[in-house]
Amino acid sequence: MSSGPVLLLGGRSDIGVHLAERLVAGREVVLAARDVSSLDDAARRMRAAGATSVHRLEFDATDLVRHRTVVERAVRLAGTPAHAIVAFGVLGDQHRAEHDEAHAAHIATVDYTAQISVLTVLADVLTETATAEQPATIVAFSSVAGWRARRANYVYGSTKAGLDAFCQGLADQLHGGPVRLITARPGFVIGRMTEGMDPAPMSVTSAEVADAIVAEIRFQERRGRVRSTTLWIPRRLEALARVMRLVPRPVWRRMPR
Repeated sequence: MSSGPVLLLGGRSDIGVHLAERLVAGREVVLAARDVSSLDDAARRMRAAGATSVHRLEFDATDLVRHRTVVERAVRLAGTPAHAIVAFGVLGDQHRAEHDEAHAAHIATVDYTAQISVLTVLADVLTETATAEQPATIVAFSSVAGWRARRANYVYGSTKAGLDAFCQGLADQLHGGPVRLITARPGFVIGRMTEGMDPAPMSVTSAEVADAIVAEIRFQERRGRVRSTTLWIPRRLEALARVMRLVPRPVWRRMPR
């Protein structure tokens, strides 16, 4: 499998850093974030995990016109990524978004529009350079929140629903080629983004999400094939999600966060 670098878009993301830690041994890594001075801890963790070198790159998810430039610069710094992790995002404030259209639009821009822009660039760039002998992996993060939008977080949930649909289409477009798209669909993730919130049933930690993704990557490597896939994390969450679709609308609208 490819020994190319790891690119982490969202260099301070809990899940992203945990996932990159598990992939960087013997590789270069590029950490991309809006404030590169905030990446000291992530860079230290990458070195401790065995990264051969750590590069930092300024990346503003809302600056859509520069997405391709950022990816191309990452390629110049360290080479074509073997693993590209799209881990930036915001939860936002649902109550504020109900009254502040600019905040609602910001959530939509970061969690949907910017995601599809970056994923389009990555798929385009990696398809040009990856081969069957040197395949590439893109990791995107959907959520159970997008499975059925709830009153308590419907702005965020709607972005995940759109992103999930986009990823299913992109995975089909990549089918049969050397680039795979792993779409993670975790439940409630305990971490910095959800700090102060009560964990929901079947909650997982950032480390558990990263472990599940790496397990899928290693499984495919052992089988010697590249395959796009969608991962429910934890796997038993899928059964609960199926039930969620059957809950009557009058009951669903009263569901807590």
